[in-house]
Amino acid sequence: MAAPATFERALAPASAARPELAQNALHSLRPGGGGAAGLLLALRYIQARFVSVWGLLIAALLCPPEIFTEFAIYSALANFLAIAALLRFEAVFFHNSDPDRLGRAFRLSLVAGAGFLGLAALAAFAASMLGLVMAGYAALFVLSLAGRAAIRLATAEATAEGDFRAIGNSGLVQAVVQPGAMLGLILPFGPSSLALFAADAIGHAVAACYLGWRRRFAFQQLAFRAEWSRWELRRSARQWSAAPRLLLPSVLLSFGFSVAPLFALTFASDPIFAAHVALAMRLLDMPTQMFGAVTQPLVMSSMRSRQGPARRRWARILTAGLVFVAFVLFAGVAGFALILDPWLEETQWHGIGAVLAVLTLFYAGIALVSPLNEIGTLSRDPHHAMITNAVATVAIVAVIAWFGALSPALLCAVGAMSLLRMSAHACLAWTGFGGGSTPGTLPRGSRI
Repeated sequence: MAAPATFERALAPASAARPELAQNALHSLRPGGGGAAGLLLALRYIQARFVSVWGLLIAALLCPPEIFTEFAIYSALANFLAIAALLRFEAVFFHNSDPDRLGRAFRLSLVAGAGFLGLAALAAFAASMLGLVMAGYAALFVLSLAGRAAIRLATAEATAEGDFRAIGNSGLVQAVVQPGAMLGLILPFGPSSLALFAADAIGHAVAACYLGWRRRFAFQQLAFRAEWSRWELRRSARQWSAAPRLLLPSVLLSFGFSVAPLFALTFASDPIFAAHVALAMRLLDMPTQMFGAVTQPLVMSSMRSRQGPARRRWARILTAGLVFVAFVLFAGVAGFALILDPWLEETQWHGIGAVLAVLTLFYAGIALVSPLNEIGTLSRDPHHAMITNAVATVAIVAVIAWFGALSPALLCAVGAMSLLRMSAHACLAWTGFGGGSTPGTLPRGSRI
């Protein structure tokens, strides 16, 4: 599977890290600057994607199609576990603005992440000792998982702080390093899944190191605001128990829905068609993540600064705007794919344009649910989003199992289900803010 894996940040102009940023932890972006910041973030992130997409296309030419299926499964598993690594305690950054509480949340996230990665390393070591996976694959997986978890924590802190420059530069670093590492491994050693796995691990590790260095002063301030103690960690875990209890299951179920088509690849009788689907998923993952990376920071920052009727009105405006932009974006992608397909007639990738066009239905829904799901964490009752994701995930697995074979009809069916799930989340965002919650709390007994 081709190389540049998930790039979760956007490109922005460089600037030196400033220690004073740490003194104002979790200040949201001012509404007046949101439009300019969003436009800059979108333009820079598109630039980073143009850098990364060439590595993916070159890998498609150099690698056999079967490798794409292997890497798709590897990347999906790594991304899934990275979401769980911090137990969603990083979501506390968007509910609390007090520096002391933010420091507690940061320390709790570090401990949760370290413990999770330790267990993952033990599991990988046991799997390699039992001969289930090669030791090299296991080590690369743990390194990639650690990089993803570190990026997730650092990105959440930088987003809450409004430091889009750090987020953007780390995206550029990964967009350059990961495809470069992939080509540097494929050209001398030949195409293999190991080369793609190694490039993925290197790209995430380097990006995490850069982002950590850039935010080092803020991290020092948060980590050492008070002495570490088991009493404080237990108290924080109890106070914010809603994060692993409600928010984590919801986002894991949402991710499970987004990668459900990978389950259908196991039913493929035509390996070329399966490779087309796998590559199409990787290609469509780019605009999907671009949409999320641009919209989520701005959405969460602007929602934090409002409450009551103002929050409800703003949630509706955001929902309508997100739906419009997403459909315009993916309609353009579908049209471009259909135009491009005839140019691939003499290659092994002929027909992928039609696959891309059909899958845009699925990924348009995925892209929209990403920011809508985050909006739901601030609503009166986040249980609804979790239930919606659970029902949708069970339903899509049942539909895939009922079809029993990978086919264009199945792709149309999962696309329709994705749009239905998106509609449900849009309704929740439209109606879920009745003014009962305030910034910094999760209502109805939740403890964030």
